[in-house]
Amino acid sequence: MKLAFLEARKGQNTWTNPRVGAVLVKNNQVLSQGHHETFGEAHAEVNALKKLNDITKARGATLYVTLEPCSHFGKTPPCVQKIVEMGIKKVVIGQVDPNPIVSGRGIKYLRDHDVIVENLEASTNLNTAYNFFYKNKRPLITVKYAMTLDGKINQDKKVRSLISNQKAYEDSQQLRSQNQVILIGENTLKIDNPRLTVRSQNLMFPPIRAVMVRDINIVDLNSHLFQSQEPIWFFSATKNQHKLPKNVQIFVGEWNPQKVIKLFAKKGLESVLIEGGSHLQADFVEQGLVDKVVVYLANKVFGRGLPAIWDKKIPSMQFSDLDVEKLDSNLKITTWRIG
Repeated sequence: MKLAFLEARKGQNTWTNPRVGAVLVKNNQVLSQGHHETFGEAHAEVNALKKLNDITKARGATLYVTLEPCSHFGKTPPCVQKIVEMGIKKVVIGQVDPNPIVSGRGIKYLRDHDVIVENLEASTNLNTAYNFFYKNKRPLITVKYAMTLDGKINQDKKVRSLISNQKAYEDSQQLRSQNQVILIGENTLKIDNPRLTVRSQNLMFPPIRAVMVRDINIVDLNSHLFQSQEPIWFFSATKNQHKLPKNVQIFVGEWNPQKVIKLFAKKGLESVLIEGGSHLQADFVEQGLVDKVVVYLANKVFGRGLPAIWDKKIPSMQFSDLDVEKLDSNLKITTWRIG
């Protein structure tokens, strides 16, 4: 099973699908390995079977797979049917699939067709957002910011301030790649003029770049945001009068954190990274919509400046022990909300 989990981590383009690994074993020998490589394409079990030089070797074998095999027709046929068809004798799973269209049904199908099933219920951080989404019926929400030793995220409210070092910047790019949505407010769009892209990787499914604004019509169309083809979603109180690029969608309404997250959940998006600014972060924290906090702490002091998560009556929250990683002269601090 450890080998299966290592195999699963190779999947980098699964988008809203979980990362899954499979290992086929017979007579104490590994016959083949496979993982779910790309959203909408073959699952780990099928990829492991494809790598057999002789498909008949699967008969009587044991399949180790990190997640319960699917039992429904989606973008691909059910894996459980293939497992039974190939004559696999036993399936050892690392976790029951929390998705209600699968959960327990794959196990039942296999057992009904005389396949032995063992559930290890392995503890892993492999598909944290996927598991959270189906347990809580909403995306996993991460608040991320860089700050100085005196807790400032900007030196001047109207000018972007550089805080983090290069290694922290590179790490934050990796953090972006692990989320399906990057969300900011209109002040961050105007002042920081960000691209919100993942520049360290060429992703098949890049994060959706989402912005909450009061009026879409005052947005500067020369902003860096519009200079790449990754999808852009605007949440605006006013209807659009611009001629916008094809990669831009406008959602019109009276938006607040609860409504925005509800829409993301409806779209099946499992992870949201809130990058800024201070007021937007505070809005989400005030509503109790924060599950994880990532802070890049720089070896600087600004004195006067804009503090993080500011200008709201923030409720008391309990967080886990801090996970601290040194990034040259900066620190990366990660913590999870408890309860």
